[in-house]
Amino acid sequence: MDGLLLNTENLYTKVTNMILAESGRPAMPWSIKAQLQGRPGPIATSIFFEWAQLKISREEFIRRRSELHTEFFPSCGPLPGAPELLEALSTATTPSGLPIEVALATSSTADSFELKTAHLQDLFKYFPKDQKILGDDPRILHGRGKPAPDIYLVALESINARLRSEGKTEVLPDECLVFEDAVPGVEAGRRAGMRVVWIPQEELRREFAGKEEEILAGIPTVSGAEGEVVEEDRKVGKVGDGWGELRESIIGFDYARYGIRVKEYR
Repeated sequence: MDGLLLNTENLYTKVTNMILAESGRPAMPWSIKAQLQGRPGPIATSIFFEWAQLKISREEFIRRRSELHTEFFPSCGPLPGAPELLEALSTATTPSGLPIEVALATSSTADSFELKTAHLQDLFKYFPKDQKILGDDPRILHGRGKPAPDIYLVALESINARLRSEGKTEVLPDECLVFEDAVPGVEAGRRAGMRVVWIPQEELRREFAGKEEEILAGIPTVSGAEGEVVEEDRKVGKVGDGWGELRESIIGFDYARYGIRVKEYR
């Protein structure tokens, strides 16, 4: 959601750099931001606080950050192409005529999600209530946020639970397509056995120039964090296996490439 559907990643950066400036510290580099993106709040906070060496306590930092989030998040808006993508998927079908199922999987907690989306109900109406999986969902255990695959598997189960109740065929992981902007999120999608479309911010792409194929395969490329549960044998893809696509924007997304039939392809 953040940095993919909404322009909140820029707001996160703005808030973080304001707090750094207040402590006389330099702006946050993308090498650090890349480690924070997509991860659950507590773990991202730990990574940042260890690097930042602020003059204030962790509790003061969290309080100040919350104040600024409350100020800026209600002004966020959709990124270019996001409304059109969701609208297209809402009426799209598979080649056999089945509707395309959608779910939201975000590391944002319920409170943060409300701040960012209360004024954007038209954008999020496409996601059924039970298919909005947030970062504080109790089914996602501590330490099992992105880059672990759990949040995407829970999102898939939210779809399949409804399909089972309707007597319909369930969706398999290899039939799923994940949209991500964050490197840990790409790894999470690949580890879930799903195809991934990676749409990074320009600065993030520059930070990982030359490592794009490893990222698309789900091979770990950012540092782990204290508190994360990391399996020694991570299930990832292979470089060049075709299950990951790098795009500069959602705009112009090639639905036909994935067998998605939208109005212009019917």
